[in-house]
Amino acid sequence: MKLTKLHCAVLTAIAASGSLYAEEAEKKENAKIEVIEVTATKRSASIQEVPVTVTALTGASLEKLGVANFDEYVEFLPNVVFQGTGPGQNEIYIRGAATTQTNISVSSVQALQPSVAFYLDEQPVSMQGRNLDVYATDVERVEVLPGPQGTLFGASSQSGTVRLITKKPSHDGFTAGFDTSTSSTQGGDLSNSVQAYFNMPVSDSVAIRVATYNDHQGGWIDNILNDPGNGGYIGSAEVISRVSGGALANPSTTAMTSPNNAELVEDNFNTASYAGARFGLSYLINDEWELLVQHTQQSLDTEGVFAYDPNLEGETSTNRFMPENNNDDFGLTTWTLEGRLNQLDVVYTGGYLDRDISSTIDYTGYTNGGAFSAYYVCNYAGVPEAEQSCADPTKFYKENTNTSRITHELRANTSAENRWRVTAGVFYDSQELATVGQFNIANTTLDGAYDFTNLERTLVGRDGINTDGGPFPSEISFINDITHVIDQIAVFGQFEYDLTDTVTATFGARWYEIEDSFKGSTSTVDVSGRLQAFGDGSDAALTEFFGAGEAAAIQAAIASGQLDTSLLDDNGTLTVSDTIIKASLDWKVSKEILLFTSYSEGFRPPVTNRVGGGLAKNQAGAFDGFRIPVYSTTDSLDNVEVGFKSTLLDQKLRLNATAYFSKITDLQTSRFDPTNISFLVFTDNVGDAEITGVDGDFSWVATEDLIISGAFSVISSELTSVNDELMGIAPPVGSQLPYSAEFSGNLQAQYYYQLSDGLTGFVNGSVSYTGDRLGSMTMDAYVLEDATQLVYGTGSGLSIQKEADVYSGVNYQDRNGQTFAGGRYIQDSYFLANLSFGVTNDEWKAEIFIDNLTNESAILYIDTQQFTPKVVSNRPRSIGFRFSYDFY
Repeated sequence: MKLTKLHCAVLTAIAASGSLYAEEAEKKENAKIEVIEVTATKRSASIQEVPVTVTALTGASLEKLGVANFDEYVEFLPNVVFQGTGPGQNEIYIRGAATTQTNISVSSVQALQPSVAFYLDEQPVSMQGRNLDVYATDVERVEVLPGPQGTLFGASSQSGTVRLITKKPSHDGFTAGFDTSTSSTQGGDLSNSVQAYFNMPVSDSVAIRVATYNDHQGGWIDNILNDPGNGGYIGSAEVISRVSGGALANPSTTAMTSPNNAELVEDNFNTASYAGARFGLSYLINDEWELLVQHTQQSLDTEGVFAYDPNLEGETSTNRFMPENNNDDFGLTTWTLEGRLNQLDVVYTGGYLDRDISSTIDYTGYTNGGAFSAYYVCNYAGVPEAEQSCADPTKFYKENTNTSRITHELRANTSAENRWRVTAGVFYDSQELATVGQFNIANTTLDGAYDFTNLERTLVGRDGINTDGGPFPSEISFINDITHVIDQIAVFGQFEYDLTDTVTATFGARWYEIEDSFKGSTSTVDVSGRLQAFGDGSDAALTEFFGAGEAAAIQAAIASGQLDTSLLDDNGTLTVSDTIIKASLDWKVSKEILLFTSYSEGFRPPVTNRVGGGLAKNQAGAFDGFRIPVYSTTDSLDNVEVGFKSTLLDQKLRLNATAYFSKITDLQTSRFDPTNISFLVFTDNVGDAEITGVDGDFSWVATEDLIISGAFSVISSELTSVNDELMGIAPPVGSQLPYSAEFSGNLQAQYYYQLSDGLTGFVNGSVSYTGDRLGSMTMDAYVLEDATQLVYGTGSGLSIQKEADVYSGVNYQDRNGQTFAGGRYIQDSYFLANLSFGVTNDEWKAEIFIDNLTNESAILYIDTQQFTPKVVSNRPRSIGFRFSYDFY
């Protein structure tokens, strides 16, 4: 159940790794900071006694916040960043360890593995570019563990772990409740939600719990009529020609047809609907053993886009030319068996996830960045200059992706009362992603040298595909058909030893082996055959696949160290194994104060490329001799931190802070450079980086009626080295990493007052600040801005930070004949404020809330996958009413 995002008791929880509770009027003088039990170290302990940085948001705090999704409460977690294009299409970053992720249109096919692991209970559910967007209903708590957690939580825990812990069936008695809300967004549609749960013991040994929800979130972005010349999409033959290698004879006089979206004009077209249920069964086998089985089923359906076009007036308008939707359904079944074997606490847990994604994306923007733009939309080959023209650029992309994942973990803990304590276990994870993406790129009305009316494309390979290989529908220009299987096995352990009654040393390690099988085909590349040839490595295999000349060049590149194929076997499967460690020392200065320091390691596995080994098509300047890596190599993060936790003034004040230094080696990034290298996305390593920062939070029961809390994050990040092939393309040494602000923070306050008839009133207020952030790991903002000027006849108005006099990522000049400088878009700073007030008693709660009190339009993310910038923003001011009732 939930109250409101503004209910600041929440604040307490959010910022301060804990939550507060207040008694009724006669007990208010005893209000204290609640003790929260967490399992951040895979054994239950008080959050203030765990010698690692942990932020925990309890279910009660979630109720008071009124939040249901990660992006709703992340605004109060200053060291956590949520970047993406809308519900179900986001990536999590912690403590500034961020990089450029693949555009959502191909994130299922070719993307980096997440650097932050996301868990639902004991099951990892992270996915590249599309983290599982689990609706947070009937939740026990959320745990955020910043810094590497790889020794206990594995590969995707490079920079942190987020765990959503649900409420389990209770054998204590029957409980039930519901929560309903409705709200109106300024300039948008109504939103409404309903949630309900019940818990019931059905016998002395069996209890069940069921939670269900339905949440419709009304839109606020308008798809307005395209008006070329007044900020709308005109189109530019100059842009098309230059990204296509100068294909047009005289682009300044080439006729251009503007796209028309008259049939798609709609106000408030960006809607999102969550619907689902969770079923849980607990069986007490005997006094020492218990079995828990849960199943969660959810459907997330969105329409439209959650970004506005900055070239249009206002901050809620866009021009889209194809209907867009994203349907994301998943079923997750988990099981946990726990009990005692002699002196050991034993836990076996497993889970099976099945997720289906179906989406349609407007791909019209490919015209402004794709290497074959002129080929697909213009008449020019063999056509006199005066008769050359470019047709309607409207395009779309359709994706169908199925992901399945099964995990098993067996671990044992020795008694927490021992002077020495051990946690040890084995872990197995197998995930398979099967995806088919179909791109409509060509204009089928062209009347020239190229006829695209009946393409009927087929795949060039058959191994690992998920279709019959074609022919595909006549309007489809390009196809991705990929099967990606990642199998991981790991052995982990953590040893703790009390050196004295107050000083404890801890050492942990994890050995892992990951096998990554990347198979399938596109309509131009036999991915399986390519990787198998590299894996075999013999002259015969390379010659058979690539031909004698290219095979010899590839062998030379391998011999010189330019290409690495050593991790591939004969079947093209990539295998990597290593051991990572963690060590810490903590000192319980007193019952109220804990000091700790730690060293930890995190990693992210290599990513295989579809077109690995390919020679850049532009062999001039920065691209001379460049070949696409067969795979990006593992990037690692080493972290040192020191911190303290304190609970003071008879548990009325909590102060926590951590200072840390992180060093990233071989930072991975996603690259798309169709003009110079390849028209397919690939992954690469940028170089090295360092991050220094401080996290802090506090919670204070100021008076019997007033609770104040807050949190802050200070981050200083910089690239310390840049690989040669990215010089002049990636930001220079000393530049800031993307997406994270140098300073972020929040303050929250909650005030209680007594009313008659046993009622308690409350007022909650909060304000959060996020500083300027840089977008992307590529200095292409001036190129994108120039394209915006040509395509729309006006600029975006977005801020750009210049970082180099020359950008080496393109081989053409701007519209004025000048060399492009290098720079990145700035995601400007913003304040958000919330307010709510209401009344409550032991059974029901009623409140009025105002989210985004000042109606701030925040730049959450600048999306450039359309080759001109779009701005993902927050919901405008929303005013609503929420009511909940609990039965005991």
